[in-house]
Amino acid sequence: MHVQEWLDTVPAAAVYAVVGLVIGFESLGIPLPGEIILVSAALLSSQHGGIDPVILGACATAGAVIGDSIGYAIGRKGGRPLLAWLGKKFPKHFSEGHIATAERSFEKWGMWAVFFGRFVALLRIFAGPLAGVLHMPYWKFLIANVLGGIAWAGGTTAVIYYVGVVAESWLKRFSWLGLVLAVLIGVGSFLVVKRKAQKAQAQGASRETEAEPVAAAE
Repeated sequence: MHVQEWLDTVPAAAVYAVVGLVIGFESLGIPLPGEIILVSAALLSSQHGGIDPVILGACATAGAVIGDSIGYAIGRKGGRPLLAWLGKKFPKHFSEGHIATAERSFEKWGMWAVFFGRFVALLRIFAGPLAGVLHMPYWKFLIANVLGGIAWAGGTTAVIYYVGVVAESWLKRFSWLGLVLAVLIGVGSFLVVKRKAQKAQAQGASRETEAEPVAAAE
């Protein structure tokens, strides 16, 4: 069933809970379609008087911030073995190449990687656990986490709600276009990160190959 149609069949309180929980678990490090759920719920709030976009945005933000914080705690305690375990459970999302790409982003941008990572599908999953594994100071992580959560969750809700109100009659017929746009953005960001991950793997393999003759000569 269409996500928005399904959300329309449940009470408003359940919509808030679903949005908060899905985004929370995604931020914790579990690959879930948080962005699609949020866009669907925001579109629904523009057409459904019983769903308050302010409460929806607040629930989405809370889920993002709390989920990331729990992910940070788990990553700090689990360390590298946690990333290895996640790689076995979710090889498409936590491959060595993806982790290497995310690590370089953290090393280069620090807390800004947490903030801007909220807007990129794969980094949104990585941010909390990886920040914990890399022992980023929690106060830096928390600031970036809160600001990123507000900007992404609150901003997405506001933009989609506004578009829904302005073009309500059009979106009633073609509301799936909002989901298609969200999916395209998600797929696009995934392909970019995947390409960088593959490049990182190739560079790593090349360095290992170059190192082998040197080791043999010694």
